[in-house]
Amino acid sequence: MEHIPISKLREETRAILERVRKTGTPLLVTYRGKPIAQIVPPPETPGAWLGAFRNSGRIVGDIVEPAVDEEEWEILRQ
Repeated sequence: MEHIPISKLREETRAILERVRKTGTPLLVTYRGKPIAQIVPPPETPGAWLGAFRNSGRIVGDIVEPAVDEEEWEILRQ
C-alpha cells in the first residue's frame, strides 16, 4: 500500500483523492512516519451495500416471545 505524508496530502488533496478514486488503490496517510488514516476508494455502486443481506436470513419461532422463561430471569428472583 502506498504511503503519503499528511503534509503532501494538505498540498495536493484534490489530486490525491482523484487518483485514489480512479485507481481504486487505498492510500495510507502518515504523520512523522506513523500511520494515522487510510483513504479508500468509494464503492463501485454507491449504496450497493444496502440490502446486501436481504433474503439471507429466516425467522425461526416467535420473534416476540422472550428467549427464556420468566422463571429464569434473575431480576424476577429478587
